[in-house]
Amino acid sequence: MAHQLGLNLPSRTALGRDAFFVAPSNAMAMAMIDGWRGWAGGKLALTGPQGSGKTHLTHVWADLSGAQIISATELLAADIPALARGPVAVEDVHLIAHDAAAQTALFHLHNLVLAEGQALLLTGTGSVAHWGLTLPDLVSRMRGATAVEMDAPDDALLSALLVKLLADRQLTPKPELINYLMTRMDRSFAAAIALVDRLDAASLAQKRPLTRALAAQVLDIAPPQT
Repeated sequence: MAHQLGLNLPSRTALGRDAFFVAPSNAMAMAMIDGWRGWAGGKLALTGPQGSGKTHLTHVWADLSGAQIISATELLAADIPALARGPVAVEDVHLIAHDAAAQTALFHLHNLVLAEGQALLLTGTGSVAHWGLTLPDLVSRMRGATAVEMDAPDDALLSALLVKLLADRQLTPKPELINYLMTRMDRSFAAAIALVDRLDAASLAQKRPLTRALAAQVLDIAPPQT
């Protein structure tokens, strides 16, 4: 049987280049990551909705560049001068919208990284203008960064995302199940992530394989006719 049942195995998220599905909605972002040595001003802002693949691309870039990855919310506890000695990726910048101290730390990191001739990748949900930053000097630096947005998924990308998320949980769905899910779920990255979490939990709790009947139960709709 292709399914893992009854074992609460940890999810292993595949974050390598080979696991990243390139589609029209993210092709520009992938191209910018590949061409990172040519970023204007040595920095790039990667934007998009939750679950759009920003973290995956960040790890792809880290593999290419040797960059360290840090969450914006962890900057206050970080050794900023040490971080600035190499390429750096700062994730989820929008989460420090109301944290003046963290914004100041990011401002200093930004300046030190570029002064060292290194590269800086910044990620956040929504456009840079909607990250809610309030430190004027940092806002001006962010406005000067080239920004590339990862768009909402098309059918090919959403299907690939579902397959990948299930594979990360050691689940191998049949193609008809993917089609069944796509016609009934909210069509967003965040919805795909939440749905797979629920499917995995239900499969483990009930010790049942991943079928359309189980999917119907999770989606709270009438089960498919057999």
